[in-house]
Amino acid sequence: MMNSTRVALPTLVRIKPHALARLGVYLARFQHQRVAAYASAGLSGVLLSEVQNSLGASGIVPELLSEVTDNDFEQAVLQFARLPRGVTAILGLGGGKALDTAKYVAFLAKLPYFAVPTSLSNDGYCSPQASLMLAGKRRSLAAAMPFGVVVDTVVCAAAPTRLTLSGVGDVMAKVTAISDWKLAFHHTGELIDDFAVLLADSAVHSFLSRCALDEEGIRLLANSLLLSGIAMEVCGSSRPASGSEHLISHALDEISSRPRLHGLQVGVAAYLVSLLQGQHSEKIAQAFEKTGFWQIVAQEPFSAAEWLAAVRRAPEMKPGFFTILSARDTLPEVAAALRTDRWLARCFGP
Repeated sequence: MMNSTRVALPTLVRIKPHALARLGVYLARFQHQRVAAYASAGLSGVLLSEVQNSLGASGIVPELLSEVTDNDFEQAVLQFARLPRGVTAILGLGGGKALDTAKYVAFLAKLPYFAVPTSLSNDGYCSPQASLMLAGKRRSLAAAMPFGVVVDTVVCAAAPTRLTLSGVGDVMAKVTAISDWKLAFHHTGELIDDFAVLLADSAVHSFLSRCALDEEGIRLLANSLLLSGIAMEVCGSSRPASGSEHLISHALDEISSRPRLHGLQVGVAAYLVSLLQGQHSEKIAQAFEKTGFWQIVAQEPFSAAEWLAAVRRAPEMKPGFFTILSARDTLPEVAAALRTDRWLARCFGP
């Protein structure tokens, strides 16, 4: 069902060098003097000091600065219960766990949320969902879209390359997600939101216009991930950003002895799915070759047996969600591709 309610979009978007130093200015501009901040465990002391100095320069003293070690649902609810009175905005600083926790606290408290990612590993920093662990399983729960997005491209460019390439994988997954959505329309009549598709497609091609990991490439990657999150908000569904490649990744999260970064899993799955769909595989492969994505994945090959089990299980991950995996038995094709495809063969062991 398409979204018929008012779409929530970020009001403040700053994606530029040294944006972190102006975080206090951005908050003060909207009269937020009392904030609660949730930061990733192990976040660089230099970055934390820069944030505190920026806030202090604008007369902002955090009422709460909490270190987030995991993205547990119960802990997020507890953080909400402990939220100091008088707080007018929530900050998420760092990586996915801290951002998801902050986003969910903001959703429960009905407060503006400011996303300040220090790496670009997926599109979750600007999406209408929070990925939290509930009863031992990862769940995507409704959450607040950020009021503000502050991405310091210098900081994100210095993040571990593996994290950045995870973001590249998540961007390229939109290619197969859109194809799956169109397939669902033809098989089940599921309606397509054309504007959401346009946004997701623009997200991919924005990054492909440079397809590099230099500072300009980081800026484009941040833009692309942001557009992907907005596409989901526009249509009230994950469809423009998530298809069979995400189902495979979710299955891997449950059955793998050692799940990898979300974007690395969905990136490889996107290329695999593009072979099944019979389109766009060369586009995805070349983007991964130019950025070094294949080389990073090949350093720690996946288990082919686990991936075959994940492909078998994937359609059960989201009942009623039609994808190429619903259209036919793809296991023989997948098994052959993992053995013989020039890009996949080096990314898989037994």
